Amino acid sequence: MARTRLTPEREGELYAAVLDLLREVGYDALTMDAVAARTRSSKATLYRQWGSKPQLVARALRQDKPVALASADTGSLRGDFHAALDLVDPCQLEKDSALLRGVAHAAHGNPDLLQALRELLLEPEMTGLETMLRRAVERGEVRPDHPALKYVTHMLIGAYLTRWLIEERPVEHAYLIDYVDSVILPALGV
Repeated sequence: MARTRLTPEREGELYAAVLDLLREVGYDALTMDAVAARTRSSKATLYRQWGSKPQLVARALRQDKPVALASADTGSLRGDFHAALDLVDPCQLEKDSALLRGVAHAAHGNPDLLQALRELLLEPEMTGLETMLRRAVERGEVRPDHPALKYVTHMLIGAYLTRWLIEERPVEHAYLIDYVDSVILPALGV
């Protein structure tokens, strides 16, 4: 599908509008018509640029979360996790926690959304996390055959998605640092 090039500013405006609408009405009630009206663009343009609602939503979420885990390279796994978490805007983190829970819930019944989220949001993060963990193994911090290595992604996603369910509190920076130090690193023997 041919995409015309939008200016970064215009693309950012579109993504911000999508995220605002998601916060207001949720994924299921979000329509391309509503995005077109909010952004003063045509529905045809939206479909030409992104192809589908799931792709547009996933790209908006990815644009809003530009942290690259692999770029955090401090020389220790603990330092890498802390450095990666320090790149996250604490206000944005709290604001996005409900949004991410809602989109994750919507993905259960929508295979296209689930696929778009995996490709555009989860896989880049998982690749960055695998790079961080591989460096920790190469430095000798974690055994290469440690059974918890394959569950680190699950633990991190669980931290994001279950905090509200268990405590009715949003995820914040201090919680994630404590979670890494209290759960993930000890699980890896660090």
